[in-house]
Amino acid sequence: MEIVKETSMNMVELQAEISKIKKRDEEINFRVGKIEEYLNTHVHLKPSEAKELAKELEALNVPRLKELHMHKLIDILPITGDDVKVVLEGYPITITKSNCDLIAKTVKKFKK
Repeated sequence: MEIVKETSMNMVELQAEISKIKKRDEEINFRVGKIEEYLNTHVHLKPSEAKELAKELEALNVPRLKELHMHKLIDILPITGDDVKVVLEGYPITITKSNCDLIAKTVKKFKK
């Protein structure tokens, strides 16, 4: 097996891909079933909402915030600046407090 392209995706996109796989294949394997079960309990956005949130996060033009980081923010949906900082601590980037608060304000609009 050869990897042609590697891209990051959020859980909402993964859920959509799994539904495509289920339509294509008659039977899914055990791992895909477990992943689908997890996603059904932890995904709180519709695909259109996730795309809109991604666009809004990109429009903020936060320095050093990449697509990978935006996907993680969409997965976790942090609603405070401190929560945003905690989510991004796993990556070697530094985001100012004002930008963390701006990201949290943007994400809060989509959290139900």
